[in-house]
Amino acid sequence: MDLVIRNASLPDGRQQMDIAIDQGRIAAVGPRLACSGAREIDAEGDLATPPFVDAHFHMDATLSYGLPRVNASGTLLEGIALWGELKPELTQEALVQRALQYCDWAVARGLLAIRTHVDVCDDRLLAVEALLEVKQRVAPYIDMQLVAFPQDGLLRSPTAFANLKRAIAMGVDVVGGIPHFERTMAGGAEAVRLLCEFAAERGLRVDMHCDESDDPLSRHIETLAAETHRLGLHGRVAGSHLTSMHSMDNYYVSKLLPLMKESGVAAIANPLINITLQGRHDSYPKRRGMTRVPELLAAGIDVAFGHDCVMDPWYGLGSGDMLEVAHMGLHVAQMTGQAAMHQCFLAVTETPARILGLEGYGLEPGCHADLVLLDAGSTVEAIRLRAARRMVLRRGRVVSESPRARASLNLEDRPAQVDFRLGR
Repeated sequence: MDLVIRNASLPDGRQQMDIAIDQGRIAAVGPRLACSGAREIDAEGDLATPPFVDAHFHMDATLSYGLPRVNASGTLLEGIALWGELKPELTQEALVQRALQYCDWAVARGLLAIRTHVDVCDDRLLAVEALLEVKQRVAPYIDMQLVAFPQDGLLRSPTAFANLKRAIAMGVDVVGGIPHFERTMAGGAEAVRLLCEFAAERGLRVDMHCDESDDPLSRHIETLAAETHRLGLHGRVAGSHLTSMHSMDNYYVSKLLPLMKESGVAAIANPLINITLQGRHDSYPKRRGMTRVPELLAAGIDVAFGHDCVMDPWYGLGSGDMLEVAHMGLHVAQMTGQAAMHQCFLAVTETPARILGLEGYGLEPGCHADLVLLDAGSTVEAIRLRAARRMVLRRGRVVSESPRARASLNLEDRPAQVDFRLGR
């Protein structure tokens, strides 16, 4: 064995477990493993988990906040307009450098897999070329999937479909779409059909921005699920955002959820951004927009959380911390039971890994030795504390280290150091 991590807590609740690593893969998991000659790391009860996975991001826009100007209203539509102003000024070098800086942040946060949408409505496909370069450069430490995203609308933008096909031919992995941005509901349905048929022909996965709206009649997720079922794309399709579901009547949703389950369509919510951009036309009561996460989970539908944006025209905050995403999702979805909070942790680890189809992900023997050692004793505590990433391992090699979160006090009759964990 090359390395053994001793005395770790695991996401399933097991404690004082050892994880043996050999040649970049997990060789064994169990108590008190015999691993003579291996380097040893004492987890001291800390949580060892597979890495965080971001199922929905926009790497081509990240860290561009303030270019060419700040989004004064903070709205979705002004963000889209800003991106349209910025696109002609983009350079491949700047796109690459911003993306690489974000990937450094991601590794430090234990985020080792990212699905990022890339705009294909610029005929130069500058962002596509840039992110294909970034994908290659970060491959030793981040699994990156690219989604061909016709951001201006597949049918509204005259060259969008041709550009999407070019992007796929260049090496982009997933077919994207934004049907609610077409001029009519019928146009949106047509876009879904065309994109799903293209994906089926090429054997590709699909991930569409779908119904990112407060309009309860924006129902393209229904069309997406139906096309997925018709074309046999089960298990390869995700609908991202689905915020209109927050505004739909319960009877319609009671029909929609079984259709999604039958078709195997996954849902990707983006808690930080959904609650920020939705409900802007409301006074009070004010909708917060995030899709119906507990109901989707109860129906047996895979639900992942994405970060969506970090310091870009739509969102001026963020740092690549998927525990922050889980923390916000937990609160907005009112998922405060122990089992529900654990599901929110799975929504930024195991579930998005399954949606992305990541090979060798997990803590079982034979899986890649991609691990994060968190300064927490459980998944719920990790979310509560947004726990420090003590160590991040990629293929069995430590690629990032951070100190424990501790504070020194100067108070009479109190301990000199504060540990924010209970029972330590």
